Amino acid sequence: MTDTAPLYLPRISTGISGLDTILHGGFPKDRIYLIEGDPGTGKTTLALQFAMNGVANKGKALYITLSETEDELRAMAVSHGWSLDGVEIFEMIPDEAALTPESQYTFFHPEEVELGETIKTILDRVSERQPTHLILDSLAELRLLAQDPRRYRRQVLALKHYFAGKKTTVLFLDDRTSQTQEKQLHSIVHGVLTLQRLPREYGKNRRRIEISKIRGSSYIDGFHDYAIERGGMDIFPRLQASQHHTEFSRDVISSSVPNLDLLMGGGMDRGSASLLVGPAGSGKTTLAIKYALSAIRRAEPVVMYTFDEGLGTLLARSSGLELPLKELMDDGKITVHQVDPAEMSPGEFAWRVRRSVEDDGAKMVIIDSLNGYLAAMPQEQFLALQMHELLTYLNQRGVVTIMILAQQSAQHGGRSQLSCGHDCAASIL
Repeated sequence: MTDTAPLYLPRISTGISGLDTILHGGFPKDRIYLIEGDPGTGKTTLALQFAMNGVANKGKALYITLSETEDELRAMAVSHGWSLDGVEIFEMIPDEAALTPESQYTFFHPEEVELGETIKTILDRVSERQPTHLILDSLAELRLLAQDPRRYRRQVLALKHYFAGKKTTVLFLDDRTSQTQEKQLHSIVHGVLTLQRLPREYGKNRRRIEISKIRGSSYIDGFHDYAIERGGMDIFPRLQASQHHTEFSRDVISSSVPNLDLLMGGGMDRGSASLLVGPAGSGKTTLAIKYALSAIRRAEPVVMYTFDEGLGTLLARSSGLELPLKELMDDGKITVHQVDPAEMSPGEFAWRVRRSVEDDGAKMVIIDSLNGYLAAMPQEQFLALQMHELLTYLNQRGVVTIMILAQQSAQHGGRSQLSCGHDCAASIL
């Protein structure tokens, strides 16, 4: 569902702002959700952020682990700079005695220990603690105990019926290590979130999340990039330009260079994107900075993303041309971000630009250059389409966008294959 129908279901925050945005406010409360993904995709990270957010909002969080030890979970939390104070961890893994040959049974052998006993232990703990936030990690261990898919499904269905009316929001984690990827579980739970890790030939691996379903609720469909850094998981909702139109005055923006403004019919239109094309050394970046200085004189914040040139080089060149870029940066009137596209996904870049516009009030965005953006991400299949969506968003927000493209050869006449839409003007230097 991607509609914007009224949201009648009460919500509970996931603890991740980007995911809350995708879910239009968070998980519908008191329901069961499946978080599935291969090992290393960040299921535990997401679950712990959910649990900690519950504690921070005066809820009760219970983390039942059948695979990792409590020490391992707390060590992971420390690596992110977190404290799990208030999050109860219930460890259900075999102790040392259970691993000896003399032991009458071990926890992980279903022929010796009934699945029902494990389920009973879980439910007894839940009944005793009555948590508002519950994580069960992971279903793979229950699947091993059940052996039979039908029995496994019946037990999961019994868990669902147990939690009905319990005022508990439940996350089931599944690492999808089973050779037969059962989809029957999708029909039982109220929502399914799938995490993926995509290897690349060069640079940082891409990660993305998809909401397969949220029963009875709207959400932003499709794939959304995410990253795992120290501090947790950041999710970058897919940009929907059509949802962000705002009213603005379509006045003309001057460069404060009279002859250039005369050539441009007065300047650039607000809510338009312009492409500056030319060979190296022709003054593309200098011209963009001239427009930025003009915007700053009007007290309009400017943000610049540079892919090719280092910040030190940019400041040195600006100083040589007597352009006070460093002083303006120190005063917070212009923000310059040096982007490493090998480390940043297109979805994250679009999200950063959006935050600059909506949170910092940027009225001008400069991208220097498209060569670095396009060439450094050759494995991204829909990069041009994502850039088109970003430009449409900026146009609808009344932002002046200036993009720089270095001319590669005379064979193409300095033209770019990137289509900016009817609001894009190209200037050939």
